Amino acid sequence: VEGASSHAAAIATADGHSRDGTLETLRRFKAEEDPENKVQIVLRDGFWSEKDEQSQAYAERASGDYLWQVDIDEFYQPGDIEQVLRMLRDDPGISAISLRQIAFWGGFDYLVDGWYLRRGADVYHRLFKWGPGYRYVSHRPPTVHDEQGRDLRTLRWVRADELEKHGIVMYHYSLLLPKQVQEKCDYYSRVPWTERSQAQQWAEEVFLQLRRPFQVHNVYEYPSWLSHFGGTHPPQAAAMRADLETGQLPARLRPTADIERLLRAPWYGPARALVQRLEPLDRRSNGGLLRWRYRLKRLWRDPRGLGAALWQRLARRATPR
Repeated sequence: VEGASSHAAAIATADGHSRDGTLETLRRFKAEEDPENKVQIVLRDGFWSEKDEQSQAYAERASGDYLWQVDIDEFYQPGDIEQVLRMLRDDPGISAISLRQIAFWGGFDYLVDGWYLRRGADVYHRLFKWGPGYRYVSHRPPTVHDEQGRDLRTLRWVRADELEKHGIVMYHYSLLLPKQVQEKCDYYSRVPWTERSQAQQWAEEVFLQLRRPFQVHNVYEYPSWLSHFGGTHPPQAAAMRADLETGQLPARLRPTADIERLLRAPWYGPARALVQRLEPLDRRSNGGLLRWRYRLKRLWRDPRGLGAALWQRLARRATPR
C-alpha cells in the first residue's frame, strides 16, 4: 500500500504519492520480479486519511492464514523468517507475534537506544493470525481482532522477548538517511496524535550536527545514546548499502566522522553507562528523574518563568479553601 496521509502533504506529490520513486519502483518490481502475480499494489486517488486507513486497505485484501506487516524501512534475516514460519507451522494456535527492533542511526554501523525504547517502544507488533471476519483495527499500535472481536494479543501471543532469545529481531533502518529523517520529522511535526513541534529542529541540530549526544532518538524528551553495531545486516539491507555507497541509489548518506569521534571519546562510554543505569531508577520513581531534568533545563533557560510558576503554585496552596 503506497501513498501519503494528508499530514505528509508537504513531502508528497499533489495527488498524494511518494516523491522518491517508490511507486515507480513497486511497478517495476511487479513487472520484472513477480512472475506469479502475487503482488498487489494498493493505491487511492488522493491522500489517505491516516495509516489506519492504509493498513485496513491492504488487510481487507489478505487471503492467507497470517498477516505480516512490513514497513518500508524494516528488514529481516532470511533465516529468521524461516524460523518464524516453522514456529507457526508447529503451533497453529499462535495468534500474534511481536518483535524487538534494533534501530540504526546515521549510518549502517551505529545503533540508537534510550529510555523511551526500553519502556516498550522497541517492541513492534507485526504478525497476526488472519481469517474470515478478522479486522485490522488500528495502526498505533497495530491491532487485529478475530471474528469474535477479541484482540489477538490477548490470546496466544508470542512476545518479543521469546523471539529475541533465539536471536530473532527486526532490523529497523528508521533513522538512517538525512532525507529520510528530515521528511519523517516534517511529518511528525504536523500530525495531531503526537507533540513533536521541535522535530525539525531536532533533525537539524541533533541528527545532522550531533549537538546533544544524549538526545539522539527522535522522541527527544527521553535520554538516548549511540553505540556501534557489530553484527551482520540482512542481505537486502547490505545490497542497499552497497548501492548507496556506489551511487546507484541517489540518496545522500550522512557523514559519520563526528559519530566515530563521539563513540571513541573517553568520557562517552562511562556517561552512557550512567544514563543507562538511571533509566530503571526513573521508572521506579514514576518519572521523577525526568521531571527534575525538565525543571533544571527550564531553570537554565527561563528562570523567571519557572520562578513565576512556582510562586503561583505556592500561592494556590496557601489560599484557604
